Amino acid sequence: MEDGFLRTTCGICQIGCGALVHLKKGKPVKIEGDPLHPLNKGKLCQKGYASLEYLYHPKRLTKPLKRIGARGQGKWVDISWDEALSIIADKFMEHKKAFGPESVAFIRGAAKGLQDSYLTRFANAFGSPNITSMAHVCFIPRYTASMITYGFYAIPDLDYPPKTIFVWGGNISDTLFHVYERLCTAVRKGACLIAVDPGSNRITKEAKIVVKPKPGTDLYLILAMLNVIIKEGLFDKNFVEQHTTGFQELVNHVSSYTPEQVSKITWIPADTIVRIARIYALNKPSAIQWGNGIDHTPDNFQTARAICILRAITGNLGIPGGDIQWKNPALIERGSAIFSLHDRIPPEVRAKRIIAGKTLPNQFYALPQALIEAMITYVPYPIKSCYIQGCNPLLTYPNPLKVRQALEAVDFLVVSDMFMTPTVSLADVVLPVATYLEFDSIVTAPYSLAVASIQQKAIRIGECRSDYEILKGLADRLGIANTFWSTEEECLDFILSPSSITFAQFRNIAVLEGRKIYRDDVQNTFPTPSGKVEIYSTTLESWGFPPLPEPSTGTEINNINQDDYPLILTSTKVGPYRHSGGRQITTLRNAHPLPRVIIHPDTARAFGISEGELVTIETRHGCITQKAFFDDDMHPCVILADFAWWFPERESDPMYGWDESNLNMLIHDDPPFGAELGTPRLRGIHCRIAKPSISIIR
Repeated sequence: MEDGFLRTTCGICQIGCGALVHLKKGKPVKIEGDPLHPLNKGKLCQKGYASLEYLYHPKRLTKPLKRIGARGQGKWVDISWDEALSIIADKFMEHKKAFGPESVAFIRGAAKGLQDSYLTRFANAFGSPNITSMAHVCFIPRYTASMITYGFYAIPDLDYPPKTIFVWGGNISDTLFHVYERLCTAVRKGACLIAVDPGSNRITKEAKIVVKPKPGTDLYLILAMLNVIIKEGLFDKNFVEQHTTGFQELVNHVSSYTPEQVSKITWIPADTIVRIARIYALNKPSAIQWGNGIDHTPDNFQTARAICILRAITGNLGIPGGDIQWKNPALIERGSAIFSLHDRIPPEVRAKRIIAGKTLPNQFYALPQALIEAMITYVPYPIKSCYIQGCNPLLTYPNPLKVRQALEAVDFLVVSDMFMTPTVSLADVVLPVATYLEFDSIVTAPYSLAVASIQQKAIRIGECRSDYEILKGLADRLGIANTFWSTEEECLDFILSPSSITFAQFRNIAVLEGRKIYRDDVQNTFPTPSGKVEIYSTTLESWGFPPLPEPSTGTEINNINQDDYPLILTSTKVGPYRHSGGRQITTLRNAHPLPRVIIHPDTARAFGISEGELVTIETRHGCITQKAFFDDDMHPCVILADFAWWFPERESDPMYGWDESNLNMLIHDDPPFGAELGTPRLRGIHCRIAKPSISIIR
């Protein structure tokens, strides 16, 4: 198309906002929201509007590179795609033959689109059980808890709307743009907004009631709410009796979690716990929009389980305006065996995946911190090659010094990305990947309404290739060509086949919508072994895990002198950026130019810190510097630090100041981990602040 526009879906993040790409002489010249898209209805966030800056950025990687100096020196030579793919395939086969397929590891990043599933399919076809992602700290704890409790992932029915909405541990105005828009509409219609968040953001500013628990104590708070609801008889007796199992066990289990006792742990006054429990149970329908904050402690799975149970016993599950099931459009499921090929790996090989201890048996992925350890120690066996797709582990994994040691220790490292990053700087071969404007795809947002949207190629910059094209090229050279379709469009045809349309036809349709499923629509049955909501999980019990939500006994707090580290550290993701991405995009960087830590002004003054000054943040694991901003709404004992900072403008430094303001320098990857998913503690960590002795952020 020379002039006109294409309907597509923004791929800067994963939530699936529809966009219009305006073309002039075949080149994209403008991006705007698609007014016909059912999710964002014509609006985009600042990241989406910056799409063309990503596309045309002068520092984009546009040719394959091969390292010619030491790792981290930034010395490269351009090579052809044929040479790049041949080098990678030869190394992978060399290591597979000598050390087994498990010696080749695959690391996924934040994309959450089909490109993630392509890498999973490739790893399974290759035969390696060692593919990993950040699943254990993002979405999967909530998804897995939901599936075990009532068999589906519930989403708030905001359009109904609810009378009460909890936003729990989520800065959704910055990270779930179109969800926030629907929430605002519900509030305008009279919904009572309650924010549960130890930090300060737009949601906490707009909420009618704000609850600020001590970071990492959410599970205690929910158990106390359950205590109140049961003790006062506020649960839905008919639903509990007919459609749940294990309620009496829950009654006994939560009896000791009284508001008075839990108040001492969470910092929330007992009368506030009682008040919000009553509002949630009585001012129905009530919905809970939960966020990524829940996923960031070892208790993530159990916290999510407790919220699932809270939804169920109050009768807010599956009702109009509550938290409901959605029937997806007819597509081949990305996680199905027919697409992911996870059944291609024999059980004895799958059992070799590198994890830390015992995790839930329905999880297929290796554990990041265990994989990092194995790269260094060769225990339980050597990891010789590593393929990283769209991930920056030096910024996004805990204990980055150890991560760097691991990436430097591995024999052969490949990274595919759009830009040079600290992680890319350590690679042996670098592959330039396409932006979402440069390849076709189908977008299904992983935790949003049931919508499948078109993504259409508008242009191609340099020699960039899509992840599918890259992996297909490697598959051809590794003897597994038959596991990939000859073209990306043929793959998309396969995904659409249950809807009896081709991708060529989908170009004219653009959107497939699912539908809401209320529990009355399915006669109050649930897709669980019992057909009911399983409050007491015999499945978890049979696997050796707690059948009812309970806090873990080991915490970071027990291992540290609190007098030396008197403050509690938590973190946030801010609107202009997605994880470590976007710092080189001018409009986004202008909106949030430096890493900042938000502090209560009284706390800052006690440490002699003025607003706008640089602050040293220190834990027992490390030390970084960020810029101080004050907020009266912060708890005086809590600081809120920015996540995933580096400085791409420092071109004279091949590692781009990766360790100076990087939040994960403060976070270790030591156990105890979450028993179910192996999650380390990323929030609720004791820290201290001070003026730095030198100016670190230049």
